[in-house]
Amino acid sequence: MSELILHTFDWVPEMPRGYVRDLRVRWALEEAGLSYRVQGESMRQREAAHYLHQPFGQVPWLTDGERSIFESGAILLHLAQRSAALMPAEAQGRAEVTQWVFAALNSVEMASLPWSIFVFSGFSRDTDEWRALDGFLQSRLFFLEQVLAGRQWLAGSFSVADILMADVLRLPQRFERLGEFPACRDYLSRATARPAFIKAHADQLAHFAKAD
Repeated sequence: MSELILHTFDWVPEMPRGYVRDLRVRWALEEAGLSYRVQGESMRQREAAHYLHQPFGQVPWLTDGERSIFESGAILLHLAQRSAALMPAEAQGRAEVTQWVFAALNSVEMASLPWSIFVFSGFSRDTDEWRALDGFLQSRLFFLEQVLAGRQWLAGSFSVADILMADVLRLPQRFERLGEFPACRDYLSRATARPAFIKAHADQLAHFAKAD
């Protein structure tokens, strides 16, 4: 089996630590018990080679032997092919996990990320723009709440879909936006209590702190 190398920044400022998306890949690798190593890439001076692997100059990307894969959702789906701990083997189960992977990225994160950027910016919330962003996130969380009220995990057993959805929910929770959504809060608590998340989170913090 080829070597798995997770590429992330060598250092980031304090605020995004614990939220850089290599965390999703670390978490999946830990859940699956797959051996890997982490390689730091310069954040301050991104070389041309960086853009060959990640055309937007972001992280993470994963090298699996001669293959290089970017975007956290694509990486997690790739890893899921290696482990039943990340996705079931049967066709219906794989289809259910896959649809929730895209729901996390395309339905929920597309609402939570601009909302979070607005919060980070410090702009006034007494604006029509803020109310539109907050209303968009509210609607997504409302519908997700109905789903999570009736199940422990999104697609039966824990999967890469839960890694992505839980990590997407961590930003709104950071700013206490899940207060009126108890099923979302409980789901997030279950996910982040898993030993694989705890280790992945601690490892990311240690990786960036080492470069200070």
